[in-house]
Amino acid sequence: MTLWAEFLTIVLVHLLAVASPGPDFAMVLRQSIVSGRRPAIYTSIGIGAGILVHVCYSLLGLGLVISRSVLLFNLIKMVGAIYLLYVGWHSLRARPADSSVFVPDSGKTQISATQALRLGFLTNVLNPKATLFCLSLFSLVISPQTPLWAQLGYGFYMALATGLWFSALSIFLTRPRIRLFFCRFGHWAERAMGGVLIALGVKLALAGRH
Repeated sequence: MTLWAEFLTIVLVHLLAVASPGPDFAMVLRQSIVSGRRPAIYTSIGIGAGILVHVCYSLLGLGLVISRSVLLFNLIKMVGAIYLLYVGWHSLRARPADSSVFVPDSGKTQISATQALRLGFLTNVLNPKATLFCLSLFSLVISPQTPLWAQLGYGFYMALATGLWFSALSIFLTRPRIRLFFCRFGHWAERAMGGVLIALGVKLALAGRH
């Protein structure tokens, strides 16, 4: 398989993976509802940065060790599940916002750029499905003969594409009309997303290795 063929395969597989609902998608949706555009975009950038971690250890061979170690896999899985349950629990406790102080792009819950970046980064890094996705991609699609510079290029592409995808989603979800809707009904939407995050956390905790 040529480098172009590998790259196009990665583009297609990654697009399908990043567009499917999961912890990253749920977290960006929650941030858009709760905190507004800028925090949601920073969270998206953090998710993209998390991809680089998976790429690095996949290239170093640590992903193979993790995938074959029941203890390490279960440890990552449980930490990720607890993290999602924690965020979901706080979302379930959301209260109605005061619509009289609402202005577009101002979130109900103000958090710093660093906090938003960390939230997205941890959501992605602690997701074992992302671990297995990158490991599968680098072991099944990418040839051992593929130059290191090309493999690194694939990884940077996935990180950049992930960040851009969720940033675009953040911009769409925080448009004035949508934000106005969330101002009126956002606490219910946040509670619903809290339920989704908790469900994802429980599913993650109970999921088997396969």
